[in-house]
Parts: sequence; C-alpha cells; structure tokens
Amino acid sequence: MSIYTKKGDTGTTSLFGGVSIEKDDIQVEAYGSLDELSSFIGLAIAKLTKKEDIRLLTNIQSSLYEIMSVLAGYNKPIESLAVQVKQFEQFIDTAEFNLPELTHFILPQGGEISSLFHVIRTLTRKSERKVVSLFHTKKVATEDKAAGIMQYLNRLSDLFFILARTYEEKEEIVIK
Repeated sequence: MSIYTKKGDTGTTSLFGGVSIEKDDIQVEAYGSLDELSSFIGLAIAKLTKKEDIRLLTNIQSSLYEIMSVLAGYNKPIESLAVQVKQFEQFIDTAEFNLPELTHFILPQGGEISSLFHVIRTLTRKSERKVVSLFHTKKVATEDKAAGIMQYLNRLSDLFFILARTYEEKEEIVIK
C-alpha cells in the first residue's frame, strides 16, 4: 500500500468515518497541533537518559494520540486521562518540593533540554487554545470527555514547566 493516496491534493482530508473536511478546518488544526506537540516530545525523548522520564513522555505521546483520534471523530472512551492528571499533580508536587521557590517569572531558557521543555510547554498551550476553539465551534466530544481533555492539556503544560525547571537545575545553568 502506498503512503500517498492523492485524496488530499485538493486541500481536504478525511476524518474517522470517511467525512471529508478542509485541511484548514479548526478540527484538523486542533489534532494537528497535538501531532506537532507529540513530535517535539519525541525529540525530547531522544535527548533524555533517565528511563522514568522517557517512560512518562512515551505515555504522554500515547495519550495524545488517543486524544487526536477523538478530535478526528473516533468515539472512544479515554478513562486514563483523569488518572494521569493525578499522576502529573503528584510529579509536580514532588518536583516543586525539590526546586528553589519560584519568586518571579522565569525566562524560557537554560540548557538544551530545559529549553526544549519550554518549547514543548508553549506548544501544549497552543494546542490547548486550538482544542478550546474546536470545542466551542463543533460538538466532537461529550461535555465530560471535552472537560477531561481540557484538564489533561492544562495540567500537561504545568508538568512541562516543572520539567523545564528540573532540567535547568540538573544542567546547572545559572540564568542572570
């Protein structure tokens, strides 16, 4: 089977169920932004050595693909998001306890990995905005499912902020 189908040559794409929509539709923008986010997470994975962080990020990529499938019209339950939100909160709380108190805004910079996590954090926020726009304009998920996805993305950006700070400490970068 060929990778190209030529169906998108006219600027349209197909959703689950075969529905055809324009490639610039907010629905495509929303799940496409999550695909971009997942790709940058993959770049971070390539640079990490800590197995626990690699496993965490790989699980996040899997969840993002589940969310993308829902945004593309596949009606499937995603029960694991609420559990993951709790895990993110525990990770954040533990990491914050071990980090210096945050008393001011920090610039998104540092070493290579911490800077990459800042990029990932901003891509998460961008994706979150696109998903909110989608939920405001189209009924692609139940209210409960939409709320779970929004909570997940919101907490995910918090997690990436903490990972950026954590790796900044590990990389021993002093920001003036």
